[in-house]
Order: sequence, then C-alpha cells, then structure tokens
Amino acid sequence: MDSPDSAAEPPVDDLQSVFHLHETRRDGDRVLFYGQSLVPERMLVREVWEPFREAGYEVQVSTTRNNREDVVVARPVTNGIDGVPWKNLGLFLATVVSTLLVGALTWYYIPLSDVLANPLLVLRAWPFTAAVLGVLATHELGHYALGRYHGVDVSLPYVIPFIFPFGTLGAVIRMRGQMPDRKTLFDIGVAGPLAGLAATIVVTAVGLTLPPIEVPPWALQGSGQVIVFNNPPLLNLLAGLLGEPTEYADPTVAVNPVIIGGWVGMFFTVLNLLPVGQLDGGHVLRAMLGESQERVAALVPAGLFGLAAYLHYGLGYALNESVGLWAFWGLLSAVIAFKGPADPIDDSPLDTPRVLVGIATFALGALCFLLVPIEVMAV
Repeated sequence: MDSPDSAAEPPVDDLQSVFHLHETRRDGDRVLFYGQSLVPERMLVREVWEPFREAGYEVQVSTTRNNREDVVVARPVTNGIDGVPWKNLGLFLATVVSTLLVGALTWYYIPLSDVLANPLLVLRAWPFTAAVLGVLATHELGHYALGRYHGVDVSLPYVIPFIFPFGTLGAVIRMRGQMPDRKTLFDIGVAGPLAGLAATIVVTAVGLTLPPIEVPPWALQGSGQVIVFNNPPLLNLLAGLLGEPTEYADPTVAVNPVIIGGWVGMFFTVLNLLPVGQLDGGHVLRAMLGESQERVAALVPAGLFGLAAYLHYGLGYALNESVGLWAFWGLLSAVIAFKGPADPIDDSPLDTPRVLVGIATFALGALCFLLVPIEVMAV
C-alpha cells in the first residue's frame, strides 16, 4: 500500500460519475470534495471505494453543518508504522510494571512491606506477567497481522494497565480503515480469538505442569473470605488431559500463577466473542449473517441482564461475585450494540469454509464460558 507521501491524485473522474462536484479543498493530507451525491451514501462509497483505494486513499462521506452539501473525504492510507509508536510502548511498559506489581503482591504473596523495601522483588512475578501479556498480545497481534495482510489500516496493540486482580484491563487495536468485504471483516475478527486461544492453551498447559507455590501463613489470616476464580470447562479439560490438579486440599499450597494467565485468556475470549457491535464476536457474526447480526446483538444485553438477575434472585449470589460482572457487561454491550457493527463495502455472503470456522470459534469460546467466573467463599 502506498504511503501518504506517494499516494496518487484522487480519481476525480470516478467520483463525478456518482457525485455532482462543486468544490475541492485540501486539509493537510486529506482531500475534501463538496457537492451532492447522485446515489445513496452506501452506494456512493461502494462505487468509489476501489478506485480511491488503488490510488492510496480511504473515503468517507459526511455532510456540511447546514446539511446542504455532501462531503467526500479522501484520506491517504498507510500500511506501515509511521515513526516510533511511543504511546503503544509507553502503555506496554506501564502494563509490565502493573502486572509485575499485582502479580507479586496478589499471586506470589510477597508482602507489600518487602516490595517497598526492595522493589526488585516484583521481578519474581515475571512468569505471571509473561503469561498474561503473552495471551493478550497474541490475541491483538492476530488482528494486526490479518489487518495488514488485507491492507486495512490497523494500529499496533494498546495494552491497558490496571490494578487488582490482573494488573491489566486487556488490550485493543484501532481499525481506522473501512472493511472492503465480509471476508476481510471475518478474517480480522476471527484471527484475534483463535490466536489468543492458541496462546491460552499453551500458557495453561505450561502453568499446569509447573510446580505449585507455597501460601505463607500471614496470607491465610484475614477476614475469613477469599475470592475464588472458578475453572472454565476448557481449563478443566486441559488439566484432565495432562493429569494435573487445578486446586489442592492443603490451603498452604496454591496453583502456579502462570495458570492465571490462561484463565485471563479464557475470560477475555468469552467477552470478546459477545456478538455485538465492534467486538470480535460482532465482526465474526456480521460477516457470517450480514445485517441480520443486529437482531442477534439486540438480544445480548437482555441475556446478560437476565443472567445477572438469575444469579442474584434465583441462586442467591451477591453483587460482588458474578452478578455485578454480568450486569456491567449487559450495560456495556447495550452501548456497543447501539453504536452498530462494521459495514463492509461489499456485502456479498461469506464462503462456507469461513462460516464453519466461525461456528468452530464460537464453540471454542463456549468452552471458556462459565456461569459464575468469580465468587466469594469462606475459609
């Protein structure tokens, strides 16, 4: 793909076949065409997208403030990294620090006083950090690789630092370009979950075979309650195949924290595969079903709110267990669904092999789902 500096002149003749052009302006590296569209907006974009793309431009349509003119905005597209991605690197390093700190304090039971006296003690948690960031980065790099392969303008991953319990809120990429067709939308959408699941399986298997860690006596003295992260079916399946335990009767022994990296990968896979809006599941299902995906997306928030209500009123779980979690995602999925899915330029149906891969991806995601991911138990 041409860079902005080498982009050809926009193909005005192709635009004028479907657009009555009044004026052309330049705004930095963008070219703005003012006039009236002779066809509906989606048809306009579909007609001019390919010639503009070949010339090195992405096109979008908007209107002026008084709604009297249509504006076609042509922006040069680059398929490379422009300079050093300082923001990506800064967030990554911050997340390395946050996951090391949270891992040391929470999962390796290093006292805060010891960490304050010797901050280098957090480096003991490097396997936890490598597991969590490895899973999340592999997921996002799956999207990135397929985005670059298809010539879609995507950013490098942004990893988000946080606090308890994992030291991160996950990772995201930005897709600035439009999707040319359902095939591209599907490939980019499905690549993240499949790559992330592959990394999750490897991390989980490694964690299961590593020796457990000792829980110091001070960690067992507290309020009499602990937060338990229940096992997804996939984790139990892998443990069974390897013949390794996922818990111990002795409270002074805990599983290796690397397994938590696998748990994180499974949990984020479930959330990402919710079939709404711009989530991975939304992309995949939009590519598989076309515009019918929006009818499915409308049911997701209601389903999550219903799940939260069932856990609270039917099974008696407290809000701080998994009730609040599903209620929060019900609200968030409603917002995401309202913003709508990606709309490919060419909405031709997806081929059968990809549809089968999509079904298999959702089936694998179902192996990562559990009704009560987190609960509070007495000790």
